[in-house]
Amino acid sequence: MSLSPTSRRLAALGPWLYLAPALVVFAMFKFIPMLKGLEMSFYKVNFGGTNEWVGLANFERAVTDPGLRTAVWHTLVYVLGTVALSASIALLLAMALQGQARHLRFLRTAMFLPAVTSAAVLAEVWRILYAPTPDGVINTIIGWAGVAPQGFLSNPDQALAALMGMHVWKHVPYDTVIFVAGLAGVSKELYEAAEVDGANAWQRFVHVTLPGIAPSITIIATLGFIRGFRVFTEVYATTGGGPGGATEVVMTHIYKQGFVELDYGYAAAASFLLFVFTALTTTLYLAWRRRGAQ
Repeated sequence: MSLSPTSRRLAALGPWLYLAPALVVFAMFKFIPMLKGLEMSFYKVNFGGTNEWVGLANFERAVTDPGLRTAVWHTLVYVLGTVALSASIALLLAMALQGQARHLRFLRTAMFLPAVTSAAVLAEVWRILYAPTPDGVINTIIGWAGVAPQGFLSNPDQALAALMGMHVWKHVPYDTVIFVAGLAGVSKELYEAAEVDGANAWQRFVHVTLPGIAPSITIIATLGFIRGFRVFTEVYATTGGGPGGATEVVMTHIYKQGFVELDYGYAAAASFLLFVFTALTTTLYLAWRRRGAQ
């Protein structure tokens, strides 16, 4: 029995009716504010008065701002370091946790707990662990090996690396789960064939494992890049961008310009540039991976 044109139109409209509440919420709290922020980037925002049109002045200032340039450099170091470390450790753990044994399933579940921990709670816990006093938790542990107490978050030379360690600890479990799923999809027959051909363990890893988990690597690299450039809570709740700007990242710089200096036009322009950079870089990376896969 064929449906009438009206019935087909109603059937096509059905899914959109189910999506409508979520789309309204997204529009109200995400898409409309994004468009409003883009509009604000062309103005000098004056609260209680009339906004002053400045055209591209906010964007020009963002491009030439040495403070933002420093924050971008810190963010790049943060992203590259955390993605590489997190992916490497996660791959090793995933290879160690392969299998269906009951204790392995328990370990995989327990390992995932840091990934679901609130970023604010995580930051507070690690701020305590990184206490620069001689009786701080980590200083006590390294003291057993004869290492002098370290400043960690209070030392400009160590603060960014300390934050990267905290980030890796939180995201390794998430990356491990993705790698476990990717490794499960690699055919065991490929390993057996490679072993018959005389390939050693390293050759099997390079020529069988890595190509087999290429989609997982793409997912982890993409997600790591995006969340690295959007990092805010962990930095703001521990160092606030200090000491002396040593951990200032793009998001904390934008936050301070908007909510401390009340320069909303400039903050909106910097936010839009960050969005364009992240979207463009992610798109180019995915396109490069697809072309490489072909």
